[in-house]
Amino acid sequence: MSGLESVLVVGTGLIGTSIALALREQGVAVHLADRDEGSLRLARELGAGVEWAEGVRVDVAVIAVPPHAVAGRLAALQKEGAARFYTDVASVKALPLSEAASLGCDLTSYVAGHPLAGRERSGPAAARADIFLGRPWALCPTEETSPDALEAMYGLVKLCGGEAVRVGAEEHDRAVAIVSHAPHVTASAVAARLADAPATALGLAGPGVRDVTRIAAGDPRLWTGILSGNALPVAEVLEAVAADLVAAAAALREAADPGAMARVTELLHRGVTGTGRIPGKHGGPARAYATVQVIIGDRPGELARLFQVAKEAGVNIEDVRLEHAPGLPLGAADLSVQPEAVPRLSEALRAHGWHLP
Repeated sequence: MSGLESVLVVGTGLIGTSIALALREQGVAVHLADRDEGSLRLARELGAGVEWAEGVRVDVAVIAVPPHAVAGRLAALQKEGAARFYTDVASVKALPLSEAASLGCDLTSYVAGHPLAGRERSGPAAARADIFLGRPWALCPTEETSPDALEAMYGLVKLCGGEAVRVGAEEHDRAVAIVSHAPHVTASAVAARLADAPATALGLAGPGVRDVTRIAAGDPRLWTGILSGNALPVAEVLEAVAADLVAAAAALREAADPGAMARVTELLHRGVTGTGRIPGKHGGPARAYATVQVIIGDRPGELARLFQVAKEAGVNIEDVRLEHAPGLPLGAADLSVQPEAVPRLSEALRAHGWHLP
């Protein structure tokens, strides 16, 4: 298939609306459908597309609904002849494929998919056209999938700026249990400890606890559907994490014993090893960046001025993290850069009046 001219997005949440916005930027005609009229209206107002009229046939229908609803929606759309090809964006893949087969769906025109991109916020208001740029997008064709359907999905992913990764459905589900689903539950368990934490503890909260708990802010109803759709792989990972935590707790109760603390140290070392295996920029090997910390005022335009200095110095900022000072109208910006760029950036910042601790 040489190119996509029209796409139907069913479900105008974060991912569905983001896909629609990305496709609109590429000149694709996008039709929108959602049982939630408020969500559909907001997506239209954001410029994501026009409301779909039954009887209009498109090149591809993207089903952006919870995992348990994918197969039913696929069956209904295929019965209407809504599109030449179909895909979904649910974060589990074996369940929709199994249910689609049980419902007698045409699997030749369907490619199960999952863009690994998202935000803690949900709904169309959180959507962004650039959310998929450089992000992996799993495609899980089966033996029944037609070459034309798979080619159309590669085209869809490319138009959205994603990186297509072909993978089996069960392998995909085991993988996301490790890198996405179990981490969310683990983050929620840590964040849950904060619900009844004393004010003194919360007043001492720093970037560490924010980093660990950030993803726990996701919509619980959405995540319950995701986790139930991938229950066994997630349970296996959580059991392994729980075993490590139980062993660490037991060792800490015997902290006076050097042998016990050695077991804690071993876990920490395994954590460092695991962190080092996370792919770096553009999916390449992880890079060790250096950090330049800058004191920054809590005023409009401060970050823009900071980035402008870096641009003039010819330094690429790989990542940035902001930490506000409690009770003060300022904070610290941690700029991650290539180690060799630290002296050049530090000199340029000081020359422009920035304070570096």
